[in-house]
Amino acid sequence: MESEALIERHRAKGTFVIYRPQEMLWCEVETDWSGLLRPREGAIIEVLAEEQGQQPPAIFHAIGERARSYRMFKRRHSREGEPFLLAHVYFEEGLAKRIARKDLETKTALSLLASLRGVKAADVRQTLTIGTADMITAEALRLPLNTPVAYVQRVAADEAGRLIFVTDGVYRGDVVRLDFKLK
Repeated sequence: MESEALIERHRAKGTFVIYRPQEMLWCEVETDWSGLLRPREGAIIEVLAEEQGQQPPAIFHAIGERARSYRMFKRRHSREGEPFLLAHVYFEEGLAKRIARKDLETKTALSLLASLRGVKAADVRQTLTIGTADMITAEALRLPLNTPVAYVQRVAADEAGRLIFVTDGVYRGDVVRLDFKLK
């Protein structure tokens, strides 16, 4: 393993993993609009809960005016039986009524938004922070407590300045990759 640059040995300190094979990092968190709309190869989406009359939690980018009510969908994404994303997706109630159940189980959250006829997301933001899994997240993603995770929040406002969409997602830190194209 040392000859393949997978580990590094240090006298009196121990042996450390220094490289993670790319095939292990199979969940790319997209950074552009077209990438965010692409389906996740081999991903299965479970709808764990649906609640009406909700308000999204704290929002990093305060864009748009909040609607009176949102519908929250709690979803878990898995690949090959391994959960990699736990998400709370909030759609303005009027828009949520237009989403087909089949689409909730097959499309990414922003793909759901983009598929709604007559709705144009005029301002969309994404924020990524790094943290650790709390008890609920650890259980849902089948991880040990305090395992590294990536928190991703996406928000969208329409042309009228209404906040129509918020999603709070938690990705497993051991399978996520974030790529940026720099200009």
